[in-house]
Amino acid sequence: MLRVSLYFLAVASVCLLFADIEITTLDPWQEIRRIALGWVTPDLPVLYTFKDALLNTLTFAFCGITFGVLFGACLAFLFHINLVRLFCAFIRAIHEIFWAFIFLPIVGLNPICGVLAIGVPYAGVFAKVYAEILQEADQNPLKGLPPGTRSISRFVYGILPVTYSDLKNYTAYRFECALRSSAILGFIGLLTLGFHLETAFREGLYSEAAALLYTFYLLIASLKYWLRPRLVPVYVGLSFILISKETSLSWENIARFFTYEILPWPMRREGFLSGTYEITFPAGQVWAWAVDVFTGEGLVGVWNTVILTQIVLAGTGLFTLVGFAAVCRHFSPPAFARGSHFLLIILRTTPEYILAYAFIQLWGPSMLPGIAAIVLHNGAILSYLTGQNADLVNLRMDAPEKKPNRYFFEVLPRVYGQFLAFLFYRWEVMMRESAILGILGIYTLGFFIDSAIADDKLDKAVFLILFTALLTMVIDTISQKIRKRLRISPGAVLTIRE
Repeated sequence: MLRVSLYFLAVASVCLLFADIEITTLDPWQEIRRIALGWVTPDLPVLYTFKDALLNTLTFAFCGITFGVLFGACLAFLFHINLVRLFCAFIRAIHEIFWAFIFLPIVGLNPICGVLAIGVPYAGVFAKVYAEILQEADQNPLKGLPPGTRSISRFVYGILPVTYSDLKNYTAYRFECALRSSAILGFIGLLTLGFHLETAFREGLYSEAAALLYTFYLLIASLKYWLRPRLVPVYVGLSFILISKETSLSWENIARFFTYEILPWPMRREGFLSGTYEITFPAGQVWAWAVDVFTGEGLVGVWNTVILTQIVLAGTGLFTLVGFAAVCRHFSPPAFARGSHFLLIILRTTPEYILAYAFIQLWGPSMLPGIAAIVLHNGAILSYLTGQNADLVNLRMDAPEKKPNRYFFEVLPRVYGQFLAFLFYRWEVMMRESAILGILGIYTLGFFIDSAIADDKLDKAVFLILFTALLTMVIDTISQKIRKRLRISPGAVLTIRE
């Protein structure tokens, strides 16, 4: 395990040599002072103005998670089929914002766009997680069922009772993620909290931004009080009723998007110029177009995305190795541990996209804001999980008294394997985050996708999004092989809530 860690640390060190890390703003300290002042003087009365955005954030999350659970559960029963497994890997490899970009020209800037942007990738996630939870379930209850029991009855009476708790906990955790996804969809124009948060940051209204963030933190923190299983059907029903009032679909737009607009430009050029809109297939020109897009933009985007991902992977690991000790009972006094835990809650609750946006206002659009945002967000998640594992460690009678020795020779060796499991499981997520941060001006794949959409070149945008998905799928495959080689079970990672 140590050798694998050193390999990745060495790769990240080499990547730092090629990374664009610089501060381009003239006086970041003045902006930091303004942000700090805004944090201690939140403009709470303005929140009433944003009540509709808060409601949209909730309804998008409820409808999106319902869509994801229903389709993900169906796909989970077919997950043993290679084609289904690849399909799920593909749809979850594309970030929610990229899905929103895809659905935007189809359904327009309305709630259904946000619901599908959350629901489609979450269906892929749920299919994988549900399938692995069911696969690792205790099979002994099935022995008590009569011979010839149908598969549905076997699942309901033999598998579901022993997996219900894990399925419920993971679904509840994904709803928290859906709230974060719903919020950041406001950055592309959907009227959620992120829409007003971006406006507040862009106009320097940091007291207003602080009030919005505090509201979001309170929303996440209060989930355990109002997100009761028996009330979920009520919330979902109300959400779909509210969504249906604002939704409009054009099947003509849907057909046009899939059969015309996303086709490579050489296939549409002659018909477009002649006004007939006929489609041809000049294979040589299509190939030349694809090569030109990849070499001119895709290759740069892939390179920068990989560079950023490998740096934040190592950075998150280092952050976690320090951070978990701050919340672990074996190293920190109770008061300090509670304060550290509260800080980790803030960092992991704040979407990395929002963190990166704030850091860009301070330092400018280099890789530095992206590195800081992804490391802080994922490091807070992994520090919490690793700290929980470390708290379960019972020290030996002869455990070292000095905390450095206790850390390196007693606790760390006993939690290191699970720490690597958490880290490599988040690797795929970090790749998606690195790609999407390009929308903020960092030269990853998201930058070129956003530029293509701004230029109304949907064919180029979809082509580059496919590269993002393939890149994430490659990372996920490598991560699975490493975890398998290290003999780390994925179940421990999947069923623990953040």
